[in-house]
Amino acid sequence: MEYTMQVKLQIQIQTNQTTIGCFILLGFGDIPELQTLLSLTLLIIYIITMAGNSLLIVLVVVDLHLQTSMYFFLVNLSCLEICYTSTILPRLFFSLWTGDRSISINGCLVQYYFFGVLASTECYLLAVMSYDRYLAICQPLHYTTLMNSRLCFWLIIGSWISGFLSNTIIASLEMQLSFCGPYEIEHFFCDLAPVLKLSCSNVHTVELITLILASMDTLGPFLLTLISYVFIIINIFKIQSKVMRQKAFSTCSSHLIVVTLFFGSLIGVYIVPKTNTLKRLHQIFSLSYTVLTPMANPLIYSLRNKEVKQAVYRIISKVCNVAQFP
Repeated sequence: MEYTMQVKLQIQIQTNQTTIGCFILLGFGDIPELQTLLSLTLLIIYIITMAGNSLLIVLVVVDLHLQTSMYFFLVNLSCLEICYTSTILPRLFFSLWTGDRSISINGCLVQYYFFGVLASTECYLLAVMSYDRYLAICQPLHYTTLMNSRLCFWLIIGSWISGFLSNTIIASLEMQLSFCGPYEIEHFFCDLAPVLKLSCSNVHTVELITLILASMDTLGPFLLTLISYVFIIINIFKIQSKVMRQKAFSTCSSHLIVVTLFFGSLIGVYIVPKTNTLKRLHQIFSLSYTVLTPMANPLIYSLRNKEVKQAVYRIISKVCNVAQFP
């Protein structure tokens, strides 16, 4: 109890000392007894995320058997996850470890901008990967012709441009807002909704434009992903051979799990009412798609993908052979 009061007092002192140029991130500040455990857990998650996604990138670059369109998209997803996690976890870990929850307004807006760009790009990229699986299963004879390197390149470029364009518009509108207190953000990172609550400007236009652009960035890719998997599942059930049916499903099962985790938690964030009683559940959903999903992605693709496992074995064998015969 005494420690809890000390942490609350420390937050209050930071808030009182905060000037117009700073915010206070209150996320997980109401469970001070778990601060050390939570910070160490997040550090471990960050290390696993960096190592897992980096290893997947190295495998695809080094192993010629993995240099196909599916793994080209997977490399881009892993690069995105590394950047995505790095926009949130280091700052959250620092806050939990040191107790310093202050962040400048400009720093807060920059964090949201990169978070928004990467989250939007991931939505488009997951939709692109779903389309790739659709062509592989529903159009196998024309797959290599349709999904050529030129199309892969432009699909990736289109995903990144879409993410940057919509969030640049939102960020430019957000930069024009003025903030006059209180300066406490009810979140563990600078998401747009809790930041807009602190503005003393008219935020109606920003909220409307954000709703339109966010719907395009999330609902559009989600519907494309859903449609792709409807056709994939219908096509799989038409296959007569049980072995071929299982093989077809295995080619998209890893991606389907990743899509379910990401979109499921993302939708949960915006469906769950932002009340005091459900605040913890809202933070858990936010933590899921910002922290846990990037860590789980390389594990899911590695553990459920025979080609990735075989690539690991080939690289280990080469390393062992080099070690034995220098």
